[in-house]
Amino acid sequence: MNNVLKVQFAKRRPRSTLLGLTLDGSRLEGVVLRRTNGSVHVQQVFSAALTLDPLTGAPELVGREIRNHLNTAGVRERYCVVGLPLKWALTAHITMPELAEADAASFVELEAEKGFPCDVTTLLQASSTCQLAGKEKYLTLIGVPHAQVSALERVLQAAQLKPVSLSLGLTALQRADRPASDGVLALAIGETHVGLQITCGGGVAALRALEGAMEEGGRRQLATDLIARETRITLGQLPAEFREAVRRIRIFGPRDLAQDLADGLRRRFEPQGFKVEVVLGYAADEFGVQLPVDAAVSAAFSLVANPLAGRGTLFEFLPPKISAWQKFSTQYASGKLRTAGLAAAVLLLLVFGAFLYQQILLMRLRAEWKQMETGVTELNTTQQQILQYRPWYDETVRGLTILQELTTAFPEDGVVTVKTLEIRDLNTITCTGTARDNSSLQKTLDRLRKQAGVTGVSLGQIRGKSPMQFTFNFQWSEGGQNAN
Repeated sequence: MNNVLKVQFAKRRPRSTLLGLTLDGSRLEGVVLRRTNGSVHVQQVFSAALTLDPLTGAPELVGREIRNHLNTAGVRERYCVVGLPLKWALTAHITMPELAEADAASFVELEAEKGFPCDVTTLLQASSTCQLAGKEKYLTLIGVPHAQVSALERVLQAAQLKPVSLSLGLTALQRADRPASDGVLALAIGETHVGLQITCGGGVAALRALEGAMEEGGRRQLATDLIARETRITLGQLPAEFREAVRRIRIFGPRDLAQDLADGLRRRFEPQGFKVEVVLGYAADEFGVQLPVDAAVSAAFSLVANPLAGRGTLFEFLPPKISAWQKFSTQYASGKLRTAGLAAAVLLLLVFGAFLYQQILLMRLRAEWKQMETGVTELNTTQQQILQYRPWYDETVRGLTILQELTTAFPEDGVVTVKTLEIRDLNTITCTGTARDNSSLQKTLDRLRKQAGVTGVSLGQIRGKSPMQFTFNFQWSEGGQNAN
């Protein structure tokens, strides 16, 4: 007889590996990251030039070209986070008055129709709110044409990829929700343009692509004068309190181009109190997880590292998936005949479903009984023997008693949880699980040592810090004294 009782507490884990892709002109850049034990590791990094335009080319051909590049780079990951070209994004700005929550939504919808240069129903929208102390709210609306996103989705499907998020690379490089991003003007050097983002007051105050920032010629060179002029114009369009809060300029991109741009901007902006810096690496607390020492700063890396670190996407443009039933009900939602027909169809479906469910249930129960019939017969025989030899039968149910005492020792707020529990011969117990920190684990062990019948509590292997994985053992002595 096997005297080992195992209890498994399984839970669904988030995806640990993701592919990040960014599209910028004809340039496709990607990185595959994997999270393991609180650390992020780089699996593959690649860059390729596309010969076909994802918007105008046939989706099957563009998808095949992307798949060929992925196969060449050895990328097998299907789930991806994609950075949309910043040139696709349209922006509008709203100064929010004090309104009731019900009226605010209508006000934003009305102002969006005025601010965007196209029909808002054709856009996938996201928003960001900026607010300084004691000031009114400043709302930035970002819209991406639905047609362009749909075309990209078809290309990704043809490339055998499954997007889990569609966002903007610059907003991932300089996240507006980080305290370090307050009062920052970020410039990201792309293939054909320079992206500009201003973050202050807890949100994105400005976001645009500076066209013409690349000078034509054999060697890539930035039009520093144009970038400086457009930067001043963008700053001048902000409310005064936001403009005065911006005092840092951070530049992302290839080191040589970024350094040249920084040198040019320092001469123009540092006399006005700005600090210009080139971003050469990630901060240690950038994502809340341990990063590779030599991790190269890129939009693709930031787009993937954020979800792997458990952080949500600030601007999400992945269209919601509509079920076939929702499409059907939307298409046939009007007309008395359609309503009557739909009601009759639903009724027939319910009746048929009830009979089908009954038959399936009967078949399943018969199959279960067939599997357990032998075991039930043996169990009945064992029960008869228990009744016959009851004076020698232990009714204390030690296994449940052990579980009860162990459960009492664990906190109710979930800071220490059990993953597996192993009880051998009803007296040797091994427990593994996770704890938020070492202090919470030690308090749990102290409570366990005070339980009647618990002896020999010993802490085994510990991995990680916060959260941490642990293993401990103890002995159970029915009615014994606490000897810890």
